[in-house]
Amino acid sequence: MRETIRIDQDARGVATIWMIRTDKHNALSAVMMDELTEAANSLSDDPSVRCVILAAEGKSFCAGGDLDWMRAQFDADADTKDREARRLATMLWALNFMRKPLIGRLHGNAFGGGVGMASVCDVAVGVEDLKMGLTETRLGLIPATIGPYVLARMGEACARRVFMSARLFDANEARTLGLLSKVVAKDALDDAIEKEITPYLSCAPGAVAEAKALVQSVSGNVTKSQVEMSIKALAARWDSPESTEGISAFFEKRSPNWISK
Repeated sequence: MRETIRIDQDARGVATIWMIRTDKHNALSAVMMDELTEAANSLSDDPSVRCVILAAEGKSFCAGGDLDWMRAQFDADADTKDREARRLATMLWALNFMRKPLIGRLHGNAFGGGVGMASVCDVAVGVEDLKMGLTETRLGLIPATIGPYVLARMGEACARRVFMSARLFDANEARTLGLLSKVVAKDALDDAIEKEITPYLSCAPGAVAEAKALVQSVSGNVTKSQVEMSIKALAARWDSPESTEGISAFFEKRSPNWISK
């Protein structure tokens, strides 16, 4: 029985992965990452599935990595840090290389890992009041394991605008950065998603899967060596005094020591 996600599938073969950890704004816990990985692999291999929607219940699409999960890494040994960083990387890899079209349905906030999840979607549609941001550096962290996917989606020039500053940006800027394909009003979101689904249902499923794989291969998409580098970077950053200070400050509701009084 899944705890943090739900999968619905209609008669056409359209499956929707709903993130349902609403009390935590769908922040990515260890359980949620594992469940998303399992769902991505299962749907990728299911011949009855034609298209997958990645969506969320509650106020936010995804608030990023769960801070309790991150805080637990401070006292963990090196092997545990590597395993937990790899857990997040494995989830993103499974979603990115799913053999079915993946359409993101974004609302509310998408921070950190939420931006990473938008980046692994083939198409991402967001509502007008959506807020996004790579907020890791504000906490003394870095957007490590999501980095290869964000760079692949934005390109270096666009990524430099938002990758290090942790500033928030709106849906229209997200579209100029390449993260969103469309920006729509809240009441038009489901119709916009349906318009993305419909064309796939007239295409040969095997051809769609092979075309997606070809795009990823020819474009020089994310590689295993890049993922390994990102895992090591995240594990190392968890060892830094800045990450300890940043996350401690968040839980203690105070400013971290790098902010001038």
